Amino acid sequence: MLRHRTSHIPQNASVFSTAPPPSLIPTIAITLRQELSSWAFPAALSTSPVPAIGSRAPSTAKLPLPARDGKPTIIAFLRHCGCPFAEKTFLALRSTASAHPEISCVAVSHSDQISTSKRLDSIGGAGDVQIIVDPERTLYAQWGLGVSSFWHVLNPWSMWRVYKLGKEEGIWNRPTESGSRWQVSGSFGIDGEGVVRWGRASESADWIPEFGGAVGAVEVGKKG
Repeated sequence: MLRHRTSHIPQNASVFSTAPPPSLIPTIAITLRQELSSWAFPAALSTSPVPAIGSRAPSTAKLPLPARDGKPTIIAFLRHCGCPFAEKTFLALRSTASAHPEISCVAVSHSDQISTSKRLDSIGGAGDVQIIVDPERTLYAQWGLGVSSFWHVLNPWSMWRVYKLGKEEGIWNRPTESGSRWQVSGSFGIDGEGVVRWGRASESADWIPEFGGAVGAVEVGKKG
């Protein structure tokens, strides 16, 4: 005759012991809502062509070019806060700004001010980089940076590089508090006369610019 063995469960134990504390449930719900909203396609904006090398850089009150102090400028239009490629790009720009005080370095974020400030605080601050917050994405559109395709974001090479960047450098995906995963990024170098000397729009989400090339290009333009 078979006997069924039953495990003893203490009376004060809960079968739902892995459930989060009630106080955390609103936070988890907000985080999930933010993550889901980052996957929604943003409103389409009318975008200008991406500035060609040798052309005049777009200039607005928010981002006047050439710079008023006459310095060359390197601009990085970032992906959303929480993207590891945006973080890596910003860290490289911050290092460039520190090493080259003769060049103005600008990072443009389309996440909101609170999210942008929080993310900067988590990685050691802005350093010598000027931060412009552009949640309406008007600057992005003026520089030809619109909404990307499914393949731009979710191609297998980009997915592999997310893992590779985290494994090798400890830069992983972080919670997305604002911004869109579909916004195209890009980086540009502008000389002291306001002429674009380097840069392009990203061709995939994992593109991380080499700012050494930008430094060389804008300094050559300055000497010319």
